[in-house]
Amino acid sequence: MVDDTTNLTGQCHCGAVHFEVTLSDGFKSIRRCTCSYCRMRGAVMVMAKMGGIRFLQGEDALTSYRFHTGTAQHFFCSRCGIYTHHQRRSDTTLYAVNVACLDGMSPFDFAEVPVMDGVNHTNDTGQPTRQAGTLRFIPAK
Repeated sequence: MVDDTTNLTGQCHCGAVHFEVTLSDGFKSIRRCTCSYCRMRGAVMVMAKMGGIRFLQGEDALTSYRFHTGTAQHFFCSRCGIYTHHQRRSDTTLYAVNVACLDGMSPFDFAEVPVMDGVNHTNDTGQPTRQAGTLRFIPAK
């Protein structure tokens, strides 16, 4: 089981980008999303408040991508292509950080990950964010 450590380090796959992150709610904010981009990316994410990510190296190697309304800004390494984090659309004061980029972490460290309904995004529907399901990892014995 993963503990609730909130101060972590991370990096992209090639090591060009290194960062420190302070998670805003430990691993209680873990999630996936069903929006078109997250569905294809497949990342498990945790939240950090604005200012909660500090780049130690390679911030200039990051590039970004925006789609639909252009509010969310998704960052990835321009060298290896790994998604490191994004500024959220539903709350632009939060960043979602790719768990797989955190040192010593894996998305498979979590038995269950809530999957949020990004297809019917709260900013489009005016309704509260809905959980679409749960992703489960059951290790082979």
